[in-house]
Amino acid sequence: MIAIDTQTPLPSLQKLLEANNWLNPNEKINTLSKPGEGNMNVVLRVKTNQRSFILKQSRPFVQKYQQIEAPLNRIEVEYKFYEAIQETSITSHIPAILGFDPKNYLMQMQDLGQCEDMTACYEDRAISQDILEKLINIAETIHEVGRIDNFPQNLALRELNHKHIFVLPFLEDNGFQLNDVQQGLQELSLPYKRDNAIKAVVNNLGDMYLSKGNVLIHGDYYPGSWMQLKNEVYIIDPEFSFMGFREFDLGVMTAHLIMATMEPSSLKKVMQLYKADADSGLVSQVAGVEIMRRLIGLAQLPLERTINEKDDLLQLARKMILV
Repeated sequence: MIAIDTQTPLPSLQKLLEANNWLNPNEKINTLSKPGEGNMNVVLRVKTNQRSFILKQSRPFVQKYQQIEAPLNRIEVEYKFYEAIQETSITSHIPAILGFDPKNYLMQMQDLGQCEDMTACYEDRAISQDILEKLINIAETIHEVGRIDNFPQNLALRELNHKHIFVLPFLEDNGFQLNDVQQGLQELSLPYKRDNAIKAVVNNLGDMYLSKGNVLIHGDYYPGSWMQLKNEVYIIDPEFSFMGFREFDLGVMTAHLIMATMEPSSLKKVMQLYKADADSGLVSQVAGVEIMRRLIGLAQLPLERTINEKDDLLQLARKMILV
């Protein structure tokens, strides 16, 4: 595997891309840059004398937390996801895939331009109705693809994710220094880590997450995977995709809407806008777990909330889990 990053010599990258037939005649690389902060993978913007495009490469670890090992084949899962939705009505909401090099765990993608992810919603405390409707329509269309028998199980990445969603946040001694995140957060977390009623539901949901389902899901459907350019929306980073249950995507989405807007009614709004059959109780439980793990787990968000607001969110999450 040839690893690439912003420090890769341009002639070396030129040679690699030419070997893959990913460059046009007389096309030369001019610059490399980072289009944004990638969590899982190395992501580069390549500008040439003719155009710009994105290169994405998986490594045997999580790019943001390099002490955490992660399966290399997650880039193949992402490629297969994009392939699976090529015949749907939402192709205008995903980047076009220009090339895939399995040997180097490398994908060449359309550059979406000056898009930004939607994590600003945590600061704005709002997502417009128009954007919300588009996001739910995209999720529903992904789920309508249904079952794909040869879709990668993605089990190694799911096991890693399972640990950080359903296990570590609910252990008292998990090595996370929550008071380094916000003073008082460690003490605030303890009643939830000691709540056996919560743990029973969380364990059941974790088992569901690791089981094979009948619906293609994105697997990480939150503002970091939603890109916006004016009124247009794009979906990226489906490396956590698998054949699962639709309520997982909907629950994760609902959790982040609640954390962004501080409005518990977000659950009702999602269920009203999503037209296909979905179990609202299951969506509620997944949302509750996602709120808790984002507040008292490792995967913290750019979420500026007072300790009292986080207390309110955790209490709401408990009610949603025990619905």
